[in-house]
Amino acid sequence: MAPITTASNEETHAALLDTLDMYKIAKPFRNPNWRPPQRRNKNLKQILSEAHRAQQSMLNTQQNSGASTPLPATDGTTTPSLHPNPVQASQDLSRLVLEKNTRQLAPNGAGAMTPNTVSNAAAGPGVTYTSIAAAPSLKPKKKYCDITGLPAKYKDPKTGLYYFNAEIYAVVKSLTTGQVQEYLAARGANTVLK
Repeated sequence: MAPITTASNEETHAALLDTLDMYKIAKPFRNPNWRPPQRRNKNLKQILSEAHRAQQSMLNTQQNSGASTPLPATDGTTTPSLHPNPVQASQDLSRLVLEKNTRQLAPNGAGAMTPNTVSNAAAGPGVTYTSIAAAPSLKPKKKYCDITGLPAKYKDPKTGLYYFNAEIYAVVKSLTTGQVQEYLAARGANTVLK
């Protein structure tokens, strides 16, 4: 290849084109080490079958677990009897589980249960469906028209009544003070002056 000079002839021009030719430069647009991910997205059938399997395994472990179910008394004094009523039976079962747990936690293996210890065990921390209190809502309270009961868009600043539209606003303007107080009392927003 001829050296590139300021003099322009065919040979130097071709050499210049060869050096500036981008076609001959290797341009790997993809990383040569890139591999497609091995994890594929799951379809709905796979997701449902996995959820069903997980639920079945949880049910099987609960059914096979003997830790939460008390054994019948073997000392011959009392035998646990469960009622045919499911509600009463579940209460009896929970009482028996509490008694068993209290016996295991009793110091020096003392298995004597007094009514006081049973009530203390039952009063222990137990979270049930009905004992969990919900947090206060972060959404604003809904307002309803005092006249029609429809969702209220507006509030009359003078009377404090909520109203649905301009037609109801005309009705609100025609009300007397006593009628306004009755509507507010029905909503529980009336002010009682003494």
